Amino acid sequence: MRDAFSAALIKAAQQDERVILLTGDHGYALFDDIRRLLPDRYVNAGVAEQNMVGVAAGLAKAGLRPILYGLSAFVPIRVLEQIKLDICHENLPVVMIGDGAGFVYGALGASHHCTEDISALRGIPNVRILSPADAYEMTRAMELAFAVEQPVYIRIGKCDIGPVHKAPIKYDWGELIEMRPGNGDLGFIATGSMVKAALNEATRWQGSSVWSAPSVKPLDIEQTTAICRNHRGIITLEEHSIYGGLGAAVAEISSTYSPCWIGRIGVPDRFAQYAGSYQYLRSEHGLDAAGISHQVDELMERVGHVHRGLSKSPRTEILASEI
Repeated sequence: MRDAFSAALIKAAQQDERVILLTGDHGYALFDDIRRLLPDRYVNAGVAEQNMVGVAAGLAKAGLRPILYGLSAFVPIRVLEQIKLDICHENLPVVMIGDGAGFVYGALGASHHCTEDISALRGIPNVRILSPADAYEMTRAMELAFAVEQPVYIRIGKCDIGPVHKAPIKYDWGELIEMRPGNGDLGFIATGSMVKAALNEATRWQGSSVWSAPSVKPLDIEQTTAICRNHRGIITLEEHSIYGGLGAAVAEISSTYSPCWIGRIGVPDRFAQYAGSYQYLRSEHGLDAAGISHQVDELMERVGHVHRGLSKSPRTEILASEI
């Protein structure tokens, strides 16, 4: 996914001389090509992310198209006030990239875990939020980001868990992508790194559908409502807090337009107990294959299989881990 981002960045910069990259002393190898091909479009702002946001805002006001790159724990979390006032209040066309979202930098501890970036930004006016699941969704995310004249945040999670699509795809703002058709009682809506996990879990439930949500803000109201109407229950999956992310967005739409049972699977309301590998932290928070299956079963039991309307598939084994 990071390679897809780099390729899309270079393509955009070659096609539009206004595109300029600012990085907060991160991503050196990732930007080897742009430094070689377009050295005047690369600015290392140093360990000064708050100042970097102000510089990006000034460049945007001057007519350029800045791209801000940083670890998601820093962009947007460390610089949230500057994003709110310098970029979003002015509705400036700045593309913000938050790399390593979720537990990607697990061994570095809580300061580098980022499970609150979507919720932190969702309440700020004007900004749009994209959370691609693989390189194909990432390429399209970059196209969408440069097609609008307003702030965009792109969340990059774990990059090496493999593709969920077999070919380049097109999706629009707010659109959910059907990954597995189904007219059964249960549907799954997932984003980012959890799309593959949702596809894995769906094999345990007869007729279940799976949808990828690369656009978290906006999230298409009519399509989300139709998905809710088509199922007795919806389970959302995200490598993000259960508060304020994809699950909250789906629940908000459902409760307003088409009430159905919503089960949210994500990071519970606590910090990680230990620093550790990505695999360990996914397991600790119940987001590995076994943990997800356990949570789904518990949710189903808690609501009586949504009034006993849901049934498991005869194929109940857990597939190879999606991590």
